[in-house]
Amino acid sequence: MANAIKVLLCDDQQMIHETLREYIEAEGFSCVSAFDGEDALAKFASEKPDFIVLDLMMPRKSGIDVCQEIRRQNNTPIIMLTAKGEEIDRILGLELGADDYIVKPFSPREVIARIKAVLRRMGEKPKETDQIVRFPGLQVNISNYEVQVDGKIVYCTPKEVELLYKLCSAPGRVWSREQLLSDVWGYDYYGDTRVVDTQIKRIRQKLPDNEYWGIRSIYGVGYKFEVRT
Repeated sequence: MANAIKVLLCDDQQMIHETLREYIEAEGFSCVSAFDGEDALAKFASEKPDFIVLDLMMPRKSGIDVCQEIRRQNNTPIIMLTAKGEEIDRILGLELGADDYIVKPFSPREVIARIKAVLRRMGEKPKETDQIVRFPGLQVNISNYEVQVDGKIVYCTPKEVELLYKLCSAPGRVWSREQLLSDVWGYDYYGDTRVVDTQIKRIRQKLPDNEYWGIRSIYGVGYKFEVRT
């Protein structure tokens, strides 16, 4: 299994580990277990997993805190698990950079399907010539998830980069919130369109509008990337 996708499974319930490990390994992936937040961060540093399945509520450090710390330094894909179903928790997890969100109880097959879907989306990269979009003072590189403003790197979460790249790839096109959720997150998060608004707000804080370009809100619809001449 030297070349297998390594999944870091973080949950404080032994049964979750036993059940999911069986399905994960049946797919030819390897599995590393962590039972609390501190252990999850330690295993992340030592094991360097390719994928993380992360419970929201864990001892010592919450999944939200773990996700936030990982996203400060790494773009490893994350699926969050939780026993909670409140909308605010789903939105919070996605805002912090989780790639997907599953509410307990869940089918192990669903978790595997979601892992595969996220890995597939990450593997579906644009053609080499389309991996970088450039405008005066702005460069968005989707191949290495790097954003530069005036030649300086601006740290953005993976979802912020994907959302910005989506908008920049079609200047002038108006995207609805639902379209952006579907295209960037890969699932229909019906009713969670505030995630898009929050992500746009954060992007604007990091990349303020200038005389050449900006992200414009279209009332009642969504957003577009506007190039000014």
